[in-house]
Amino acid sequence: MKILLLGSGGREHALAWKIKQSPLCTDLFIAPGNAGTADCGTNIHMQVTDFDSIKKFVLENHVSMLVVGPEDPLVEGIHDFFLKDEKLKEISVIGPVKAGAMLEGSKDYSKAFMMENQIPTAAYKSFEKETLGDGLKFLEKIKSPYVLKADGLAAGKGVVILNDLQQAKDELIEMLSGQKFGQASRKVVIEEFLDGVELSVFVLTDGHAYRILPEAKDYKRIGEGDTGPNTGGMGAVSPVPFADSSFMKKVEEQVIIPTMNGLKKRNITYKGFIFIGLMNVQGNPFVIEYNVRMGDPETEVVLPRIKSDLVELFLAVSQNKLAEMEIETDPAVVTTVMLVSEGYPGSYPKGMEIKGLKDTSDCLVFHAGTRAENEKCFTNGGRVLAVTGKGSSMKEALQHSFENAEKISFKGKYYRKDIGNDLLKKQVDKNYLSER
Repeated sequence: MKILLLGSGGREHALAWKIKQSPLCTDLFIAPGNAGTADCGTNIHMQVTDFDSIKKFVLENHVSMLVVGPEDPLVEGIHDFFLKDEKLKEISVIGPVKAGAMLEGSKDYSKAFMMENQIPTAAYKSFEKETLGDGLKFLEKIKSPYVLKADGLAAGKGVVILNDLQQAKDELIEMLSGQKFGQASRKVVIEEFLDGVELSVFVLTDGHAYRILPEAKDYKRIGEGDTGPNTGGMGAVSPVPFADSSFMKKVEEQVIIPTMNGLKKRNITYKGFIFIGLMNVQGNPFVIEYNVRMGDPETEVVLPRIKSDLVELFLAVSQNKLAEMEIETDPAVVTTVMLVSEGYPGSYPKGMEIKGLKDTSDCLVFHAGTRAENEKCFTNGGRVLAVTGKGSSMKEALQHSFENAEKISFKGKYYRKDIGNDLLKKQVDKNYLSER
């Protein structure tokens, strides 16, 4: 089977690494890919939202499955594009139709969906430029911290949490003026702040049956101790110690099943991943957001824990046979640490030579923002590499990640050295209390 994977980040390198392991995959193409995906298949110079070029390539190369990595082509309707084309409609597409992708494409839409289906989430109100005055008054009525979310896609950076009321008002003005996130913040959702611990739950579905994948916890802030602005993700851990069977049962009953039922109620046939960003508030799950694809860097810790053949699962999704499949999970702990460019998530340089990749051991290195030239590797993005370690304990997995992060070098390299520390501390506290 010939497969085309869209995307160029760490998520796509992890997907390519896993897809390539399947005996069902004869040829793997990645568009546009990066220096790491080139080791798994053939990189194709093609933009993920250039649907006409994708069609031409798929037909000329007899591709039978399209796996969509990032959100942009899904929100723009690539699955619908394939379904409406006589020559493409029989090709399997892993990723929801445009109506399903609205769960990520619009924060306002997703919040309304949650409310309609009685899915636990924070109270909220949405505002546009014309209702800016109402938004400013609303901020005065609620307690800090103030959570402001750009309605549209903002590359994982469209959420701002502030403690100061005046700063929150200034932020709302900047967002709605279009200066901060452009079209993504034409509408802004202001939410009640949820005090808890965040985690991500992933579901693979064919629109009827679903399977829950390993959960993960990612670290969004640039600075250690969860300080500074949000990023696309600075690291991740799987499994999450507090996501025990009792908590996950609540997630399934209160979130996943109502989500599936809500999609069916709207006649949305959803084929692909649902990423559910959750907050554990005193043992109860609250939904922060939906994404309609796998997360990044969560993919880099989730996929190494899946023993099952991913292409076999994708085929089951396309054929409505997921109910017949089970997913085998490795009990090991997997952690990843993101190496980022100096200045990220603001402006940053590109083209720094990366050294030490061949010196790594006992880890997987997934490329995110890289490019290859003359047998050398260079930085080509804000998040550059995800260093993934595996172990029988979180401490061991993190040790592999951090030791190998040190072996890799490029000018301006930065990474958080406290990934997983909060969970390790909670484990120690829990053990201490149990011993008492």
